[in-house]
Amino acid sequence: MFTTTRPNFPSQTTDSLPRDLFAAIANLKQELNAVILAHYYQDPDIQDIADYIGDSLGLSRQAADTNAAVIVFAGVHFMAETAKILNPHKLVLLPDLDAGCSLADSCPPAEFAQFKAAHPGHLVISYINCTAEIKALSDIICTSSNAVSIVRQLPKDQPIIFAPDRNLGRYVMEQTGREMVLWQGSCMVHETFSEKKMVQLKVQYPTAEAIAHPECEPAVLRHASYIGSTTALLNYVQQSSSTEFIVATEPGIIHQMQKAEPAKKFIPAPPINNCACNECPHMRLNTLEKLYLCMKNRTPEITLSPDIQTAALQPIQRMLEMSL
Repeated sequence: MFTTTRPNFPSQTTDSLPRDLFAAIANLKQELNAVILAHYYQDPDIQDIADYIGDSLGLSRQAADTNAAVIVFAGVHFMAETAKILNPHKLVLLPDLDAGCSLADSCPPAEFAQFKAAHPGHLVISYINCTAEIKALSDIICTSSNAVSIVRQLPKDQPIIFAPDRNLGRYVMEQTGREMVLWQGSCMVHETFSEKKMVQLKVQYPTAEAIAHPECEPAVLRHASYIGSTTALLNYVQQSSSTEFIVATEPGIIHQMQKAEPAKKFIPAPPINNCACNECPHMRLNTLEKLYLCMKNRTPEITLSPDIQTAALQPIQRMLEMSL
């Protein structure tokens, strides 16, 4: 079970942190006219102080609609980049610039540009979990919430490149019946789930429903009674009559599941090895302390070249238009 803790620091000195970080962050938020956006995979403390918690699609919509002067993005680098692309004249802060993404890293822009050139006439749909440079090379961005819907809206004779996640791409192909050329990228977290251990858990908890994110490998998805984005998984456990769930995605989402359904039991699906590698190490680089410091110091700031921002904006806007 996930618990929410409130850190207790020594009394403040010149170089120390305030005793009550929650109050200090609330004060800075007012001072800066800032909004805190957090992904479901963040630590519970960060989720609890955020103005909005969501998946990539929801966070993109919030970033596009916010009236705040400063956007503090508690997530990973590509998410903060998306907020900057949608708000080129606003200050966008990320608590830890090293909070990257294994999936985004698996698609280097120069190599992808060659891949795209080798498939002329193909429309490029890129999962939002990619760098700003990949977005700039794309025609439409998608998320796990809207990928199937977006592909279904395209002419059936339109050739498609889908990048960078091969597992989400395979899932979209199965759901739509469309052939697509897949870039062979993947998420290190969602590929760590063990089919063997999933089956063992289903034996141990015979009444539990297995639910999974479509970034998981096909062998794991086969055992899931429901597959969906993080928001879809959260909604599903609230609607389902089941009282136990085996959850195959980053376990940060379980904090929100337990808040929404405290009487239900949520079992995080285990990774292949006896490790915590089903937790995203990049997401977990952000902490409440770093969130406070980035707001206090107005840094680290996300900056992008004007050319990349302009080129990346159009495919994101197309996604938002196609997701109404």
